[in-house]
Amino acid sequence: MKVAIYGQTYQDSTLDYVGELIDELQKVPTIISIEEDFSSHLSDRLGEVKFDTFNESDGLDGSFDMFISFGGDGTILRATTYVRDLGIPIVGVNTGRLGFLSTFKKEEVRKLVQEFVQGAYTIVERSLVSVNAGDQAKEIGALNFALNEISVSRKDTTSMITVETFLNDEYLTSYWADGLIVSTPTGSTGYSLSCGGPVIIPTVKSLVLTPIAPHNLNARPLVISDDTVIRLKVSGREDHHLVSLDSRIATLENGKEIEIRKANFTIKMIEYTSESFLKTLRNKLLWGEDKRN
Repeated sequence: MKVAIYGQTYQDSTLDYVGELIDELQKVPTIISIEEDFSSHLSDRLGEVKFDTFNESDGLDGSFDMFISFGGDGTILRATTYVRDLGIPIVGVNTGRLGFLSTFKKEEVRKLVQEFVQGAYTIVERSLVSVNAGDQAKEIGALNFALNEISVSRKDTTSMITVETFLNDEYLTSYWADGLIVSTPTGSTGYSLSCGGPVIIPTVKSLVLTPIAPHNLNARPLVISDDTVIRLKVSGREDHHLVSLDSRIATLENGKEIEIRKANFTIKMIEYTSESFLKTLRNKLLWGEDKRN
């Protein structure tokens, strides 16, 4: 078995659990590779860590059986920039707070290995969205995809922006708002949810358009097919606006179209039988906590 491990270097609270994970992995014939910055952090705190390392451009390939992320949902979003289209299944150990993606309890990290070896899991493929910014592509760079959402929003102003929106070359509407979110089903429990968007099961083949603080009060989130090509053009009082891809942000010129569509690859997520998506919804959103139940 080959396993890659990734975490945030500022979270010293994770070190004991990383040690437990490594100890459990070593009970199974396992080749372990650790992200190079995280490996240096572990060595500084725990003494020299003697494992292979990887970074965003080197050290990973499709032969890995599992990519383990230590942190919250943001850490998993960053993990996708390492995995990209390699097809390595990702699982998150939650050392953060809410955690819709990173769901495995840190206190039960040994079970993560045990249940994987037992086959008590399924692989769920999560769709992504990608953006084509035309002659501004260099502002976004090679990582032009997002697992949760791509959003456009105002920059350097408190005034709203106008987002002209076309679906498959047909005009939809112009949103007067602070911005617009194009969310995947995975991202429906993220930024989109906080702006009033619906919760969508991760395997549903859809995208969601969710306006951010719309001034046209009849604007509502819209669920569309995930094969839709979305074109957006932003205008406003300033010359530029922001485009965010999960946690990565770029500044683009107003008045130029960008195109958003489903990416041509998926991210594989490990869903353990003991930690299903529906169980996560119940626990994180406190469904069923009404005393009448």
